[in-house]
Amino acid sequence: MFEFMVALKSQGFMQNAVIIGLFASVACGIMGTYVVVKRIVFISGGISHTVLGGMGIAYYYGYHPIYGAVVSALVAAIVIGLVSLRYHQYEDTIIGALWAIGMAVGILFIYKTPGYNIDLMSYLFGNILMVDKGSVYLVASLDALIIALVLLFYKRFLAVCFDEEYSQLQGIGVVTTYLLLLCLIALTIVILIQVVGIILVIALLTLPAATARYYVRSLGQMMILASLLGAVFTTSGLIVSYQPNLPAGATIIVIAGLAYLLATVFKGLASRVHGHRDKGTHEKMAGLEQGCKITES
Repeated sequence: MFEFMVALKSQGFMQNAVIIGLFASVACGIMGTYVVVKRIVFISGGISHTVLGGMGIAYYYGYHPIYGAVVSALVAAIVIGLVSLRYHQYEDTIIGALWAIGMAVGILFIYKTPGYNIDLMSYLFGNILMVDKGSVYLVASLDALIIALVLLFYKRFLAVCFDEEYSQLQGIGVVTTYLLLLCLIALTIVILIQVVGIILVIALLTLPAATARYYVRSLGQMMILASLLGAVFTTSGLIVSYQPNLPAGATIIVIAGLAYLLATVFKGLASRVHGHRDKGTHEKMAGLEQGCKITES
């Protein structure tokens, strides 16, 4: 702990790592909540793995990989969202295809890039210690965009997550709202890739929210607690990994996973002691939020 504090005070790369970890926690807390309650983890996984294709193409043509990640994530979100809404029977197949094609295209372009730089592979497994100031500013901007849109469309997102048929009856554009939600999730995935990498991104997107759901009674509370837990997980991962020189991204996920498992066990024991089962997150929050008047903005 002491060595970490010394490094944090004197080394710019460590300061960047902590800051971007905190920014990422806000995004994953907010959007991870939607992923958990809407049960679209597999869709999020498809988007995250498709991102490598865009990163490889951008790197091949001399652009920063993060720009390719943004474009490919948004395209994947729109394609998967449209298929999910209109051709639900083909959803798993399309997601699996995009997942595989994105990874394969990324690897091909990385392989053909002149003077191939192995640092690009850190995006697969994450290297939070290598982020620069530019990445910090980019993540902060994406955070601001996510927060602004969630505040603006909170009731619409709430309606689409819990009852699409009721949303249509209320005149809410389900297709556009759902696609916007997926695009925000895609941008969040881009943020998290810099922290834990493509392989582990879904864990950080879902584990804080999945843990938070055991202790809250509304969607807003779940977002706040998930963001706080994400901040604890990322900061703790950096502290624990520093002295033994462990991969920070993997350490963060191990801590988040252990916290989720402990929370699950504790909740199960508490339910047994009280002699009843706790309501599922979807049912409980739907009941608590149904009094919220849903109208077009």
